[in-house]
Amino acid sequence: MPRSPGQAPPPPAASDRPATDQAARPGKERDAFFDNAKFLAIVLVAMGHAWEPLRGDSRTVTALYTLVYAFHMPAFIVISGYFSRSFDAAPGRVKRLLTGVAVPYIVFEVAYSVFIGWSEGDPDRPISLLDPLYLTWFLAALFIWRLTTPIWKLVRWPLPVALGIAMLATLSPDIGTDLDLQRTLQFLPFFVAGLLLRAEHFQLLRHRTVRALAVPVFLCAAVTAYWAVPRMNYAWFFHRSSAEELAAPAWYGPVMTLALFGCSMVLAACFLALVPRRRTWFTALGAGTLCGYLLHGFFIKAADHWHWADHAFFQRPLGAITVTLVAGAGVTLLCSAPVRRVFRCVLEPRMEWAFRQQQKV
Repeated sequence: MPRSPGQAPPPPAASDRPATDQAARPGKERDAFFDNAKFLAIVLVAMGHAWEPLRGDSRTVTALYTLVYAFHMPAFIVISGYFSRSFDAAPGRVKRLLTGVAVPYIVFEVAYSVFIGWSEGDPDRPISLLDPLYLTWFLAALFIWRLTTPIWKLVRWPLPVALGIAMLATLSPDIGTDLDLQRTLQFLPFFVAGLLLRAEHFQLLRHRTVRALAVPVFLCAAVTAYWAVPRMNYAWFFHRSSAEELAAPAWYGPVMTLALFGCSMVLAACFLALVPRRRTWFTALGAGTLCGYLLHGFFIKAADHWHWADHAFFQRPLGAITVTLVAGAGVTLLCSAPVRRVFRCVLEPRMEWAFRQQQKV
């Protein structure tokens, strides 16, 4: 759901654009590490969505699905928080927040409402900008998180406060679906953690020991996920429901919030430790992750409309591998420069006509 995740990270000023799709700026070289991390994270997002129809028929697919959901969006959100550190509600930054996050949210919320209405045979499906549909929840959450950035920079203990809010959210089934606040609040600690990170923290991930430990940690996590498939409700990793809605005692919510935060942060750190630092063939695609994220959902929903998962081939290991490769290749194409150019008018609109001219002091 969901610059992911040896060059040093860029200075705080680079956070002026949404971390999901920062544009390269004249005179500033993009950081290959974060572009690589974002691209790899968005590939995992697409693969996770492609695996959804196969979960009930394969314990292995369900285990991989659980593992990926444990860290891919947390890693993406941590990076978003890191690149939001300089947000201070200045007019220029608020303008970029509106054009780079709010406008794409409105456009794709309407587009997904119409498209899903068609795919589900409900042409009269209502359109509500207050009820994020499918992938658009992340844009609504990012808008709220970034607006609250000055608050987190002001309070003395931002991460404990954010964790407390997330824990309380799991006790509140009545929060409702407006702006997907349940998920926004439960994922909040990852954004705040990103705000607290500095360049030297990412430098620690370059240490040879950390990189060496990342592989066995992932292997242990994969084995644990396989073991947990019949024993645990993986919906906890979606962070969109209260404990009551997951048929668990109320006290499970706060405990699971802390446990999953620790688990997800460890796995996100391992993921980032394994991300290449050098420029690769996919580095440039990291600039198009917002495009890939928002567009791949149409293909996922269209495929579901034609019930592809009912075909016997996809119930076999080779079929699952094929689905995985197709999802990865598809989102890679959607992150490419030609596709980004086509959709730039809605993903990065200038909209000078909508804003007052700022006078220089």
